[in-house]
Amino acid sequence: MKFSIDRFTLLLLGAVVLATYLPVRGGLADALATMVTLAVALLFFLHGVALSRNQIIAGATHWRLHIIITAFTFVFFPLMVLPIHQISVVLPAWMPADLGLGFLYLGVLPSAVSSSIAYTAMARGNVPAAICSAAASNVFGMMLTPFLLLMLVSSSGAGELSVAEALKDIVLQLLLPFAVGHGLRPWLGGFMARQERLSTRYDQCVIWLVVYSAFSHSVASGLWEKLPLSAIFLTIVLCVLLLVFFMALATLVVRRLGLPLEDEAAVVFCGSKKSLASGLPMAKVLFSGHPGFGMIVLPIMCYNQIQVIVGAMLAQHYRKKIADAGSATENAVKKGS
Repeated sequence: MKFSIDRFTLLLLGAVVLATYLPVRGGLADALATMVTLAVALLFFLHGVALSRNQIIAGATHWRLHIIITAFTFVFFPLMVLPIHQISVVLPAWMPADLGLGFLYLGVLPSAVSSSIAYTAMARGNVPAAICSAAASNVFGMMLTPFLLLMLVSSSGAGELSVAEALKDIVLQLLLPFAVGHGLRPWLGGFMARQERLSTRYDQCVIWLVVYSAFSHSVASGLWEKLPLSAIFLTIVLCVLLLVFFMALATLVVRRLGLPLEDEAAVVFCGSKKSLASGLPMAKVLFSGHPGFGMIVLPIMCYNQIQVIVGAMLAQHYRKKIADAGSATENAVKKGS
């Protein structure tokens, strides 16, 4: 089976390369940072417009599935990254402190909406449940992610974050635009539904700007002097191990509970994925001005690309299994009749 790197991945890599050789500095960097802040606020306004209450209500009845996915996203994953952060304490030459903080941040992020649903659909899994869980994860994530991060930072000694400042920025830049957008959904929802491709392009543009702005700031602060090649290699290896572990654990839990293959696919994809689309804009708010921003967002950027590649392969595997199971059931029914 042949896999190629998608265009957006290449654009993100291009943003890192561009920031490495042509970082914005001085007044231009401040202007770009302000533009990114406004772009992030508009992004969450548009997400508020797009979110349907009916989607959440429609899938809310499958409570066992949603509890499992929520537990994986906001309980088990955060607990698993705590030992990883200790590498930055024990072996700082291998993993700088800001990179360890990046793994803590990766652990508390919500599930990826688009890829979780897309891969569940590709696998012929329980799509309505995936829509509900992924959407709810991102809504709750705007509130849970900052609180969980502050808890992990304080418990692990990963540095300090200003609680009051972080909460103020979250409310003003994320929650308030989201709430206003959702309040205007009756008037703007139909228009946004017709502009789905434009909305996706805007999401990608904002992420590209966040990456370029973040890495420009980090390069100007000496990112590549502080980040050894061993740390990049270790980040990739740990991201692969995390993804494989949570996919395997999700499979084991669902099978122990006796849920069907369609539900298993939804849990595996929604419970193991982390959102780059939400993660980078929220990081821009939580770590604004942090000199190690590039290192902090490196784990989520690596994890995102790995989950896209592995998810595509696994979706094909589930599609075949679910199709075979459906054929077997159909044949059994024919024989019985």
